[in-house]
Amino acid sequence: MQQNYSSKKWSQTLKLLAASTFIFTSLVTFTPTVQAATLMRFGSTGNNVVTLQKELVNLGYTVGPIDGIFGSKTFSAVENFQQNDHLQVDGIVGPLTQSALDKDLTTQAPATNSSQIEGIIAKAKSLLGTPYLWGGTTPGGFDCSGFTQYVFASQGINLPRTSQDQAKVGTSVSYGDLKPGDLVFFSTAGNGTIDHVGIYLGNSQFISATTHKGVAIYPLTSSYWLNAYKGAQRVL
Repeated sequence: MQQNYSSKKWSQTLKLLAASTFIFTSLVTFTPTVQAATLMRFGSTGNNVVTLQKELVNLGYTVGPIDGIFGSKTFSAVENFQQNDHLQVDGIVGPLTQSALDKDLTTQAPATNSSQIEGIIAKAKSLLGTPYLWGGTTPGGFDCSGFTQYVFASQGINLPRTSQDQAKVGTSVSYGDLKPGDLVFFSTAGNGTIDHVGIYLGNSQFISATTHKGVAIYPLTSSYWLNAYKGAQRVL
């Protein structure tokens, strides 16, 4: 009888252990699934943040540099969007906020994007003839990156200050896929380091501030610029 009682007790213990193991395994297995949805919040970085920043800009919000860093300006833009769309205002981009962004972009983004590009081209051309000034960031005088920064800022888009940093913003595009409004980058020193930037206008032309002519339009197909060309980034 003692053996039977011990066997039954041992059997019950094994069942309890098995049940506990199942529950623990289930928690370990399924908890990450709940957390698997992409959440973006203050401090997040990466390509998902770049996409988020572009979406917010296309909807008319100011995010600061489109640099893939979820900083204070991007956080404020998310909060403003959430408030305008009657969502919980927490500055966190979860499924509900992303769904609202996608919905608004479907109806608003194309027109906004096109309008901003047109504004960039018009503003850039309005500054033709502005003299070159090393370190210049105003219509009193521009250097190359000061010019692009000023033009994009006129449409609510904040670019970093230098051409090298601007080359890290947005999405890389191939030469054959260039569209008006794309930033084009060059290594005029011929050492491979980006030291010049301009704005593509279409028809194989770009506008830029150079030491020789100030703000002027140049053919991208000329041997000089083709040899110096290093790539392009699409911010819009």
